[in-house]
Amino acid sequence: MEETQENPLAFNSRLDLKNLQEAVEKIKTELGKVIVGQHDMLEMLIISILTDGHSLIEGVPGVAKTLTAKLLAKTLAVDFSRIQFTPDLMPSDILGTSIFNVKNSEFEFKKGPVFSNIVLIDEINRAPAKTQAALFEIMEERQVTMDGTEYKMQPPFLVFATQNPVEQEGTYALPEAQLDRFLFKINVPYPTLEEEIHILENEHNRKDAFVLDSVVQVLNAKQIAEYQHTIKQIIIESNLLKYIAAIVDNTRTNANLFLGASPRASLAIMNASKALAAMNGRDFVTPDDIKKIAPSVLRHRIMLTPEREMEGITADKVVQQIIETIEIPR
Repeated sequence: MEETQENPLAFNSRLDLKNLQEAVEKIKTELGKVIVGQHDMLEMLIISILTDGHSLIEGVPGVAKTLTAKLLAKTLAVDFSRIQFTPDLMPSDILGTSIFNVKNSEFEFKKGPVFSNIVLIDEINRAPAKTQAALFEIMEERQVTMDGTEYKMQPPFLVFATQNPVEQEGTYALPEAQLDRFLFKINVPYPTLEEEIHILENEHNRKDAFVLDSVVQVLNAKQIAEYQHTIKQIIIESNLLKYIAAIVDNTRTNANLFLGASPRASLAIMNASKALAAMNGRDFVTPDDIKKIAPSVLRHRIMLTPEREMEGITADKVVQQIIETIEIPR
């Protein structure tokens, strides 16, 4: 009889990640019906859902930032709302306001569009500081305090925000405190020539079909909560925790940086690395997971010195230098 040779590199996962992996692949398949390429953006947005974190999506107009977020929300059986940020938008326009009820002579709180599960904020940098500040509490604490009353958000609650990096007129820079509340800043590049041809072919073959109608629901709120709980059980060794801490600590002492990353960044790298490991069928984090996640977590949390900005050095380049500097744990 032939003896079965076992793969020495194979391992038995402590957690059952099969359903999670299948769900992720189904979401990617549904989005792939419409979205061509942009694999990194899709992966980071799915990680955002699994880690219960908000994402800031930056790219020039027309690279499917808003469409991707809308399609992703459509694969989830949860509430969705879209808010277009404009220079005249007020906090009450997104949070809600108290209205006097003549029948009972009492004020009643009418909830705004932010009371949903997936909130898409389009062109977030077009609203002034007053409206930006209204998002601080809801993004961090998942609640809105109005007239002394706290209104809790129903899980999951995620903010996907888009912004345009090239427009200057009528835009307001996001404050550091708000940027720090985003798990990721996802940079969306132009498609390649082959991808652009594929986009044209898809649009030509679609005829009169509406793009959103081609996507079906994959996950519900209960399943999302289960997978988020699974992610927290992924193993990460102490030497990898030290590796994450060393990367983030380096941003605070780096000569190229005026502002370093906060402890939120360390937590974000750890949690997102766990999600990436689970999506790849592993119940443990590797250094490669951390190296892949770190740029998207750090690029919006650090600030270059004026001298480095004038030299054309980017935040991504500094983060890459830091990762290459820190010794990888063995």
